Amino acid sequence: MTPDGRYFVVMGRLWRRSNPALPPSEVQALVFELMDARRRLANKNLGQGERLQARRRVDAAKRALGERGDVWWDDGAPDLNRHMVQNTPYADWFNALPKS
Repeated sequence: MTPDGRYFVVMGRLWRRSNPALPPSEVQALVFELMDARRRLANKNLGQGERLQARRRVDAAKRALGERGDVWWDDGAPDLNRHMVQNTPYADWFNALPKS
């Protein structure tokens, strides 16, 4: 996780974290909705309309969690979601981490 808590890094790429200001019960409900929609998408027998609906559910849950859409911080910092960490202001921090 980045020092400011906004992102986590997977394979050198930044991914926006959920909004930490959300109440735990809301996060739990949204994560359940997200996982349910993802399980639905895994069904190979879905029709095109059902697949589109499931994708919309995934997107809605991720937006409500703060992982997509408008950023949840208010200091004017840009959204670096999905950027390679080496191409961001987090590069020095990342390079200083112990390598395993």
